[in-house]
Amino acid sequence: MAEDLSEITDDELVRRAARGEQVAWGGLVDRHLSSVVSFAWYRLGDRVEAEDIAQETLLRFSKKALTWEPDGAKVRTWLYRVAGNLCIDRQRARKPEMPIEDAEETSIIDIQPHLDGKLDARRVVHKALAGLPDRQQVVLILVYYQGYTVKEAAVMLDVSEHAAESLLAR
Repeated sequence: MAEDLSEITDDELVRRAARGEQVAWGGLVDRHLSSVVSFAWYRLGDRVEAEDIAQETLLRFSKKALTWEPDGAKVRTWLYRVAGNLCIDRQRARKPEMPIEDAEETSIIDIQPHLDGKLDARRVVHKALAGLPDRQQVVLILVYYQGYTVKEAAVMLDVSEHAAESLLAR
């Protein structure tokens, strides 16, 4: 009979995974993989890149598991921070330098040509998100797309709850 891992804390699963228990590692992956992929997808707008980011994040976590401190950051917080940093690296690598004269034109999203019923809302939203500073992107994704509270997003971003609310308001 397979063990029910739903009642086991992340910290306990990490401890067991660090001892080599494949079932525990599988439980961690099952618990967190889809949300990390989703988070990276919102940040990058590309499913394949998002899956690459999630894979790299979990690979790094598998190494971190050996020295994991259960009283420190939550597993979820650690995963989002690493995934967020990897997304920033990926965005920097693919973002061409833009002359300052052209920057003003690209910051405006003109949806008028698409209003004939062919508006692809997902692309417009992604383009708008991509135009925001990293921390604003992350807090919007965490709260509005991933369903975390502002308080939880603040912990993941390592900012105060007031600062997270400010980022959302902007």
